[in-house]
Amino acid sequence: MPNFQTRSGDRHMPLYVQVASALRRQIATGQWQPGQQISTLEELEQEYKVARVTVRQAVALLQKEGLLHRQQGRGTFVADKVSNKRWLKLGTTWEELIESIKDNVPKLIHVPAPPARPALGEGEGNLASEYVFLRSVQLKDRAPYAVVNVHLARSVFDLDPDEFTKHPALPVLAALENIHIKHAHQTLVIGTADRETANLLGVGLSSVTAECHCIVVDSEDIAIYVAEIIYPSDCIKLHIDLLGDSRGRKRKPSEAATVRAKGSGQAGKKPLAHAVGRS
Repeated sequence: MPNFQTRSGDRHMPLYVQVASALRRQIATGQWQPGQQISTLEELEQEYKVARVTVRQAVALLQKEGLLHRQQGRGTFVADKVSNKRWLKLGTTWEELIESIKDNVPKLIHVPAPPARPALGEGEGNLASEYVFLRSVQLKDRAPYAVVNVHLARSVFDLDPDEFTKHPALPVLAALENIHIKHAHQTLVIGTADRETANLLGVGLSSVTAECHCIVVDSEDIAIYVAEIIYPSDCIKLHIDLLGDSRGRKRKPSEAATVRAKGSGQAGKKPLAHAVGRS
């Protein structure tokens, strides 16, 4: 078992969050079954080589998540029913993405001085003349699962402002008949939660997060939708069919190249490095 105090990659993450993540994995992988009593605080202290207070904080975090419960005089047990509602499967095609988020509920957050324009990288289109900035906590089953910052081109937002403020922006955008999308992609990286994000998501400060940068570019090469989506890392699952439609047949070299070229388009599969997620 690792000594968390010596793991250089996690220096900025609180020890109790690291321990909580390790305990969470034991539940997720079935090492601790529903209803099973977990190790005592003393045993966990020795196993993970951390202070007793750190173990208490880690266990308390999992109790807050509903994964553990304490019985007076008996110990701490795994919940009888460990729900999978926290797990979010990231869609890897445009259609999967839209279908997976269309019923989600955004809770808008007022931002006094929002950034006027998004930062665009190479190949991410050109800036629109004006953007509307929307910040929200995305809710699923009334529980927060993502913090979303969206820059939406003003010309697009004005087509249906009521829908864009009541529903996730991407499905509304996809439903607009006079918008022609040239390409869309999303890049997933690993980060940590700052204080505000931690409070909004109900996770510990510096908890590991999955951060998605999502871009939609129209036929005039304008970035009409630019989003930064932050998820708690323990609720994300990324599943990609590595064979896809190639199963059962051998592609010609020229055909494979065509499929890769379409990877960032609306109808094609996304490249492995650009996983499409919820926004």
